[in-house]
Amino acid sequence: MKNLIRIIVVAVIVASTVNATTHYLSTTGNDAYPGTLDSAFATIPRAVTVSIAGDTIYVRGGQYLLSATINISKVGTDTSWFHLYAYPGERPLLDFSSEPFGQRGLRLSGRFWHIRGLDIWKAGDNGMNISGSNNIIEFCSLSENNDTGLQLGGGASNNQIINCDSYYNADPSQGNADGFAPKLDVGTGNYFYGCRSWQNSDDGWDGYMRPSDNVTTTLENCWVFQNGYLKNGSPSTGNGNGFKMGGGDNSNADSLRHNMILKNCLSFDNRVKGYDQNNNRGSMTLLNCTAFRNGTNYRIDGPIRSTSVVTVKNCVALGAYGQLGSYAVQATNSWMPPFVVTTADFQSIDTAGVRGPRQPDGSLPHLPFLRLAQGSDLIDGGTDIGLPFLGLAPDLGAFEYDPSSGVNGVEGLPRVFFLSQNYPNPFNPSTQISFSLAKSERATLEVFNLLGEKVATLFDDVVEAGKYYTVKFDAAHLASGMYFYRLQSGAKTGSGKLVLLR
Repeated sequence: MKNLIRIIVVAVIVASTVNATTHYLSTTGNDAYPGTLDSAFATIPRAVTVSIAGDTIYVRGGQYLLSATINISKVGTDTSWFHLYAYPGERPLLDFSSEPFGQRGLRLSGRFWHIRGLDIWKAGDNGMNISGSNNIIEFCSLSENNDTGLQLGGGASNNQIINCDSYYNADPSQGNADGFAPKLDVGTGNYFYGCRSWQNSDDGWDGYMRPSDNVTTTLENCWVFQNGYLKNGSPSTGNGNGFKMGGGDNSNADSLRHNMILKNCLSFDNRVKGYDQNNNRGSMTLLNCTAFRNGTNYRIDGPIRSTSVVTVKNCVALGAYGQLGSYAVQATNSWMPPFVVTTADFQSIDTAGVRGPRQPDGSLPHLPFLRLAQGSDLIDGGTDIGLPFLGLAPDLGAFEYDPSSGVNGVEGLPRVFFLSQNYPNPFNPSTQISFSLAKSERATLEVFNLLGEKVATLFDDVVEAGKYYTVKFDAAHLASGMYFYRLQSGAKTGSGKLVLLR
């Protein structure tokens, strides 16, 4: 019976792939055309109208002059997504500069949409507003909009915002425009990974509640800096916080909870606070976060619900750390004995490149800024909190010390059997998987379909103990769907699942 179910699932996935259509649009297109590569549409709404679940819309590079909101409301499924992508190697700019004030740029109320590679500029309100659920927004930028760059509300839940930038957003009052805002009536389970937010007139991230309560948002590997300043560098009249984790009206008299989880995040040069409770009554978890040169680095000292917990572990502050309530559960933070943090603990405190281009896969630039220097006692000084680490113990702060990144020495090399989750995931058509072994021996890394059939061998060789390996899986020849990967070395095995979305 299990095999029959698997065959049916695979058949559905293959059928959806076979029946899928690819549509194209370009700055020289026409909505009366058929939407092919040679005869492209002119607008996203036209392409959306003719699309069905499983289809892909490719937007060619260039500047698209827009004067009205793009509304996307169609609903896909977890096995048949809609795809709205920049054409490979090109970068389309959605220019809303002629849109009336108060109108949003792209409004997504649909579900199971994967949107990748779009630049959204100068919308009359939010650059992108999401009220739908189970969507992925990847490698997009949102800048100079007249309100928050990307806002989630209206019950939006289980969305993934991956490797996106939001910057120079400013509203006329300067007190509303954030970089990213899962706020107000937002749903739960939204996730940000590898995003940057800088120089927005209000906050970098804002988790303000009205009337939502007891929702959870996770941020991982995100950078936030110079919020509370305008594009020209002058201070704004907005709040000027980096990560504002919650709050509510009337000093949160309703005791609303936004449970925020921040992992490996970096906050620096924000005008007021780096990590800000802002009357949030929910649980707040900060793991391996770093703060530098904010007005106040950490400020979590207000009341919380009796059922809420504040956890701060393996975090770093270069300079005074700020204030944490006595209720905070702390472990191996840099302001705790035996640590004394100085600039010598870091490879660099020069911010050059923090706004720089992302890597080709959309990931953050690799910089020496606030990475640990060889010999720092912050290396291997942390507590094991379940996050991957490269040493005898976790390091403190947002970045694990990695000798292979250009720092001489052998300290910090992994001495454990480790298999990462592939990234990106979902992916199309390629993704990366990293692993390491505790001792030198042969290892195999293989990929299987839902029927248990091997579809790829990614690695089969003797590995060097403590060396960190990263391999690429190119699935251009495979159908959309779920696959499994397995690492085997001696008696040890590890596995994970990956999702290919066309």
